[in-house]
Amino acid sequence: MASKARIVGGGRGRAAGGDKVAILGVGQMGLVCAGILAGVGSEGEGRGGTGAAGPEVVMWGHSADEVGALAQTRRSPRLPGFVLPDSVRVTASGEEALAGARMIVTAVPVQFTRSVWETLRAETPKGAAVVSVSKGIENGTLLRPLQVVADALGERMGEDRPMGVLSGPTIAAELARCLPATMIAASEDPDLELRLQRLFTTSWLRIYTSEDVVGVEVAGAVKNVIAIAAGILDGLSAGFNAKSALLARGLAEIARLGVAMGARAETFFGIAGVGDLATSCFSPEGRNRSCGEALGKGEPLETYLKRTTSVVEGVATTRSVVDLARKLGVEMPIAEAVHAVLFEGMDPIEGIGRLMSRELKREVVG
Repeated sequence: MASKARIVGGGRGRAAGGDKVAILGVGQMGLVCAGILAGVGSEGEGRGGTGAAGPEVVMWGHSADEVGALAQTRRSPRLPGFVLPDSVRVTASGEEALAGARMIVTAVPVQFTRSVWETLRAETPKGAAVVSVSKGIENGTLLRPLQVVADALGERMGEDRPMGVLSGPTIAAELARCLPATMIAASEDPDLELRLQRLFTTSWLRIYTSEDVVGVEVAGAVKNVIAIAAGILDGLSAGFNAKSALLARGLAEIARLGVAMGARAETFFGIAGVGDLATSCFSPEGRNRSCGEALGKGEPLETYLKRTTSVVEGVATTRSVVDLARKLGVEMPIAEAVHAVLFEGMDPIEGIGRLMSRELKREVVG
C-alpha cells in the first residue's frame, strides 16, 4: 500500500461511526490527518478492509478559493500526489465545520493559531476535545500551541475541555504514501489519550501514548530550530560528523529547555524528541532543514521564504525559543547561533566558528 497516492486506513480499534472530527487547516498535516481518519483507499475499501465505520471528517480552511479547489479536485499543491478521500467534506464555513464536532484537530501554523481560534470561538462546541498537530511557540506570549488555543477561547488549559497533542517523526509526504511511522498522543486526560490512539492507529502508523504534553510540544517546536542549523551544515557541506554532533548537542538544548518548562527528561529521548529531531534534520523533504540548506548556500532568508509554498515554522519559533531560554536562564548556544544567522546578519560560517570556539568543557546532556 505504500506506493498508493491515497492514504489507506489500518482499521484496527476504530471509534464508532457517527462521531464528527473537524480539522482546522488544509496544509500538509491537516490533509494527512483527514486521510488517516477517513481511512478509505483507492479501491474504496473501508478502514483497512475491516468494515469498521470511521468518524465523519470535515476540513476547514480560511481561503475560500483554496477550499473550493480542494473540494472540487480533491488535490492540493501543498501535498503533491495525495488525493483527499471523497468522504471528507471541505468548507470555509466555521459553523459547518464545527457544528456537532466531538473532536477538533488544529493543524494551523502556530503564528496564525490565535487569530483562527478567535475567529471561530463562537462556533466552537463546548467540551469538544482539541488536538494539536502544530509545532512551534507563539511569538511574544511564548505559549505552546495548546496554550494558545485555550487562551484564544478564554478557557483554562485542560480544565474546560480535553486537550492533547499528536507529534513525532512525521514527514507528511511519507505519511501520504503510507510508509511506516510512529507518533505520540499526549494528554493529561487518559480517555483522550486512548481515543487518539484508537482513531489514528493504522496498519502502517503506530500510536504511543504519554501524559507529558509539555515535553511533546516543546520537543516538536525546538527541533525545528535545530533542523535549520542542520540544513545550514548541509549547505556548507560540513559533513555527517558535524551534523551528528549537532543532533546530539541540539537534543541536549531541547531537553534543558523542556525540563526548565516542567517537562519530563525522558520524553526527549523517545519518539517525540530524538525521533522527530533525527527525521527533521536528515530528511530532504523537511522544510526547516531545506531552509537552513539554502541559507548555508548563501541565499537570503527573505528570498527563500518568498519562493517556498510552505510555512517554515522554525524561523518564527527561533525568536520564541531564544526569548524563552533567556527568560528561564537556559544555555542554548545552537539556538542562539541560528537566531544570529536568521535575524542578526551573521554569516553561517561565522556561526559555526562561534560554536566550535566555545569554552572547552565536560559533556552534559539535559
